[in-house]
Amino acid sequence: MADFSSGAVLDDDLDLSAAQGRKKARAAAGAKAVSWGGRGLNVAIGVSAVVVVAGLVLWAIQLSGGMVQTGMRNLNSWGLYITSFMFFVGLSAGGLIISSVPKAFGVAGFGGISKVAVMSSIACTVAAIGMVVVDLGQPARLWELFAYSNLGSPLMWDILVLGTYLILSCVYLWAQVRAEAGKVSRTVLRVISVVALVCAVLVHSVTAWIFGLQAGREMWHTALLAPWFVSSALVCGTALVICVAVALRGAGYLKWEQANLVKLAKLLGAFVMVDLYFFGCDLLTEGFPGGSGLEVVAMLTTGPLAPYFWVEIIGCAACAVICFTPALRRGGLLVVGSLLAIAGIFCKRVQLLVGGFQLANLDMPGPLTAMQHPAFDMGLSGIYGPMVYWPTPLEFGVTLGVVALGVLVFLLGVKLLPLRPTDGE
Repeated sequence: MADFSSGAVLDDDLDLSAAQGRKKARAAAGAKAVSWGGRGLNVAIGVSAVVVVAGLVLWAIQLSGGMVQTGMRNLNSWGLYITSFMFFVGLSAGGLIISSVPKAFGVAGFGGISKVAVMSSIACTVAAIGMVVVDLGQPARLWELFAYSNLGSPLMWDILVLGTYLILSCVYLWAQVRAEAGKVSRTVLRVISVVALVCAVLVHSVTAWIFGLQAGREMWHTALLAPWFVSSALVCGTALVICVAVALRGAGYLKWEQANLVKLAKLLGAFVMVDLYFFGCDLLTEGFPGGSGLEVVAMLTTGPLAPYFWVEIIGCAACAVICFTPALRRGGLLVVGSLLAIAGIFCKRVQLLVGGFQLANLDMPGPLTAMQHPAFDMGLSGIYGPMVYWPTPLEFGVTLGVVALGVLVFLLGVKLLPLRPTDGE
């Protein structure tokens, strides 16, 4: 591998110096990548498509009957859809960052998984946008967001940044494919990498500001939320890339060396420790010494959200142990650790969203009705004693349909696009 100071590139995903000499080999490899995929992949694509159609049918039922069919009400106006939106925005981070950082800084990459990683980012971003769409009671009025947009609202910032993020991810993937054919220069690809990296940080920061800038919610109003969102996104995004890469290696799509898997595992372990550190800082600030946020700490550790809290803590700690213990850094165990980290970050999103509504911020809310909460006849104590929100079967079905859409996008990319590393990567 050449020294970067001599003008060569260290990143094994970005070596374009021999593009002319390998042109025919790259073309053959690209054609082979496009035609890859047997019966198993086709069945997976078909199943995903069927689930997407089922999700569309359930969404049509939701639109016809109104949002009252969901578990959301005035006292808890966001639910599973927005929880999943935050989660998928985080999942989309890993692929783009893992691909863009080596190219932006001219360092060694992770063994030719760059294009696959970006494809996973695109699929997760599509799912995230889909979650926002199904959360709208009147999606036909979506155009009004742009016609009457309030640029002072973090919600509008997120719409703009998320759309830009998806477009930029697609452009970045296209640029990588063209660069391998010698049609895009190394300098242009590096510039796009830097812009993609900045946009990846922005999209998670802006999503955090939707919550963190709301002073009326004790659990949300903290300056730590934006960096915490970025760290959580790095955890679940990197974990997703590990799972996808190991699965594709097992299927024969990638020839991924164990050394690259170990490098990515160490990185995941470091991200997990940073995320747990941020969580500890937040809990200490909330609860010390018996401050106003002590109710938040009690709700998480021993209250209705305790199962989600402990799944996150135990799962992420177990993931860190696996990632930092050489004897445990094997493909199967690393996938288990990665899945534990992904589950932990999803639980974190549940804690954040539901926890924000779990603590009543109105002393006298007025007469309670069924439009405010399904358990309105139990009073505030009955509402806020257990979990204030639980999704209906309809919500689960629509969410599953959106998840299947993200899976379908990824599988089609694996089948139809030249995502496999070419010779020399």
